[in-house]
Amino acid sequence: MQLFNQAIWNNSESDGYEPLLSEKGLVNVEVGETDLPDNLTRDTLELPKLSEPELARHYTRLSQMNYGIDNGPYPLGSCTMKYNPKFTEDIAAFPATAVHPDRDSESVQGTLEVYLKLQENLGQIGGMDAVTLQPPAGAAGEFTGILIAKAFHESNDESKQRNEVIIPSSAHGTNFASAAMAGYEVVELPADSDGRVDLDALSAAVGDSTAALMLTNPNTLGLFERNIQEIADIVHKAGGLLYYDGANLNALLGRARPGDMGFDIMHYNVHKTFATPHGGGGPGAGPIGVKQELKQFLPTPQVRETDNGYELFEPDQTIGKVHGAMGNWLVLLKAYAYISRLGNEGLRDTSAKAVLNANYLASQLDLEIPFRPFHHEFVASAGEQDAADFAKRMLDYGVHPPTTKWPETVREALMTEPTEAESKKTLEQLATAFNAVSNENFEALEQAPNRTTAWRIDQTSAARNPRLSWQHLDK
Repeated sequence: MQLFNQAIWNNSESDGYEPLLSEKGLVNVEVGETDLPDNLTRDTLELPKLSEPELARHYTRLSQMNYGIDNGPYPLGSCTMKYNPKFTEDIAAFPATAVHPDRDSESVQGTLEVYLKLQENLGQIGGMDAVTLQPPAGAAGEFTGILIAKAFHESNDESKQRNEVIIPSSAHGTNFASAAMAGYEVVELPADSDGRVDLDALSAAVGDSTAALMLTNPNTLGLFERNIQEIADIVHKAGGLLYYDGANLNALLGRARPGDMGFDIMHYNVHKTFATPHGGGGPGAGPIGVKQELKQFLPTPQVRETDNGYELFEPDQTIGKVHGAMGNWLVLLKAYAYISRLGNEGLRDTSAKAVLNANYLASQLDLEIPFRPFHHEFVASAGEQDAADFAKRMLDYGVHPPTTKWPETVREALMTEPTEAESKKTLEQLATAFNAVSNENFEALEQAPNRTTAWRIDQTSAARNPRLSWQHLDK
């Protein structure tokens, strides 16, 4: 069976590339004619000699080597790996959606109408007065939002004075990076004993140098910041802006709006909240919403409706472009389709089930969960076990593990978010895997995983020095 776990081509130092599944006499699979420019053509193209069934089975095997949301539950805390409903893919595949970004406005009125309606929907959901769809990812949205805050302070001749961004210690790493990339000094804010913002520490941190506070609510422990209006007052009285990281908006859909809590700027992760594809390097989308006093700083162009239809325009004090086009159109279209199909009641139901599922799963676990009451996600502790080993062992039970080792406020953290899409039966299967691993010895965990296609890898080296061609390695 080893042969069937190998790729079509093998390479070695002595023999170079040699086909593993190729056999003399087999008919090559028809690859069709290609019309390539001269500089891209090759005089000879040697392909493995395979029958069509063998080629189909090879690529099917490759697809089965990965675990994805279509395989099973994906409870990565804070990442919100939601199931992507297939009807949105069908809509994105309509021939009419194939719109070149350089088309003139008159010829893409339908596209601009969808853009405007999505902007309005997101604004209503977040309690914001204006929205840009340009940022191509959540982190790009954060960066855009901080640039908007910077432009606001520049317009008040305070840009040099306000050179600090305050960020809770448990915040997403991209918050720190976004603030630093925008040229700000980062002030790290400790949590109180309940895992929420320490109001005394915040009062001591804010001042004339404060540009903004970046905050996630519920936070990364799944806890709602009960004192959010007091937090907003402290920041605003110091002359700063309040930025909402939309990573956990899935917990609040249809029930609470960041704009009503006092937030001035927010980004939406459409993959986390509105079920568009997530990860893999993109494409993504991270729209930004702002309050009225900040709308003139939004990226250009924006969409508006006139008596003659829909048109693009440039805000008065725009920060410029942050994306080559209006945004990642098909990803945004999927988000619009998702919101339109669910409607107000459907979105409310989404957040209710997200919170219910997280709490039900937690109730089935033997693990300690130090911080409660939580909403859509929780952080359990692996205790004496190493959380990373715990996660590797869960793979042997056929389920994807949670986020590990973060936030650091919980020892050997297992950050878990089942999302609203999972059934009671699936949650119970997840709980069985959690509890089984929690009762195993250290040796079993240290040797895991044993039942996956790939074994333990050096994740740092894999990211920095990836092998982009297949190589056979013994365990």
